[in-house]
Amino acid sequence: MTTQKEKEELAAPLKEQITYANVLGIGAWTGIALMTITYILYVTGVIPPHVDVSLVVNNWDKGVNEYMRITNSPDGWNWALLLHKGDFLNFVGMALLALLTIVCYLIILKGYVVRKDRTYALICIAEIVVLSLAASGVLGTGGH
Repeated sequence: MTTQKEKEELAAPLKEQITYANVLGIGAWTGIALMTITYILYVTGVIPPHVDVSLVVNNWDKGVNEYMRITNSPDGWNWALLLHKGDFLNFVGMALLALLTIVCYLIILKGYVVRKDRTYALICIAEIVVLSLAASGVLGTGGH
């Protein structure tokens, strides 16, 4: 028979779950703040864009490949080479938000490994691998 104290301990969140939630909360607000700041820098012209707004407006009816060719915009992770341009600097906050899930899985994975909870540890590892591969673009389907 399970005591009340044992029931409470089983229901309590793991230390790693609390850390996960804290990292997710701080990371989300940091990403939102970065997107806000970089957007303001972009629209005010403090940091000039790679693609002029008039060129964007004149070509937003085009397909992605044609738009990228016309605007000389990079694909995949090559956007990182244009962080000195206002329209690509905006991607930093979005990339942080996308990376947060992987970071949070790494945090919680530690707890499952320590507790020898192989099922959840394997699920975390699978999620980390799949998300990392998708973001990397090595499979030719992600990273853009």
